[in-house]
Amino acid sequence: MTTSAPSAPHPASSPTPPFGRALCAMVTPFTEAGALDLDGAGRLADRLVRAGCDGLVLSGTTGESPTTTDAEKSALVRAVRKAVGDRAAIVAGVGTADTRHTVELALAAEKAGADGLLVVTPYYSRPPQDAVEAHFREIADATGLPLTLYDIPGRTGTRIEPDTLIRLAEHPRIVAVKDCAYDLLGTQKVLARTELAYYAGCDEQVLALRAVGGTGYISTVANAAPGPFRAILDAFEAGDTAEAARRQQRVVPLIELMMSSGLPGTVTAKALLGRLGLPAGPVRAPLRAAGREVTDGLLAAYEELAAA
Repeated sequence: MTTSAPSAPHPASSPTPPFGRALCAMVTPFTEAGALDLDGAGRLADRLVRAGCDGLVLSGTTGESPTTTDAEKSALVRAVRKAVGDRAAIVAGVGTADTRHTVELALAAEKAGADGLLVVTPYYSRPPQDAVEAHFREIADATGLPLTLYDIPGRTGTRIEPDTLIRLAEHPRIVAVKDCAYDLLGTQKVLARTELAYYAGCDEQVLALRAVGGTGYISTVANAAPGPFRAILDAFEAGDTAEAARRQQRVVPLIELMMSSGLPGTVTAKALLGRLGLPAGPVRAPLRAAGREVTDGLLAAYEELAAA
């Protein structure tokens, strides 16, 4: 009697990624005078794609969307599209607290050449769930582009409740979620009942979310370390979950310094990119640059990761 060899482990199934698996929430480079640096944006985008990013999310909060104009947002999409061509998906952040303005930004992003939209929950006003649902439906109805809904109640003050997401998944252009809700149970409820692609928006949850059927990530830390983040997914897709776990653990020190230092990720990402000689430039007020001690720590963690 013969027995067959045990089969190799298979990664958890997930929907076909609408924008790939490895996405970077890209910073928006500025000149030292504070103007939009379109040449720098193109060079940074090219580097990220060459290092393994399937897609780039522009004009999210990491991209300082609260302090860029509507015209700058469109110009950024056009410049990055020119730089990366069809090598990567471009997802444009268009979310605001105003439904009408969000629709305007969505149409402008579509015209500029974006492949998809990132739409955050309306913030500060804290609308009830039926209003949140109506907001997203109006935007999805107004454009031909697929939407990724951004669930980050710690910033917006309002959750996109799992039941709301399940209903919204019925819309043909609502295809994905950027998940920063820190509710793995709720996430699994939606994954079990929809075909939504789930992207980890919190860098420490990349592997955990992928393991329960998520799609990949939209990472801030990947601005500086795109390769190590891509390696987590590559190991998992190859069935080597132990190696995927080791690679996730290796990026923890840099994640902690960039995302849990008391400074916004935009600030720390730009500080590290600047020290690496990469396009970034200053942040716009009211944000302020990271100090020397923070930046030195970021560089040390980056160099340790690069040497691993």
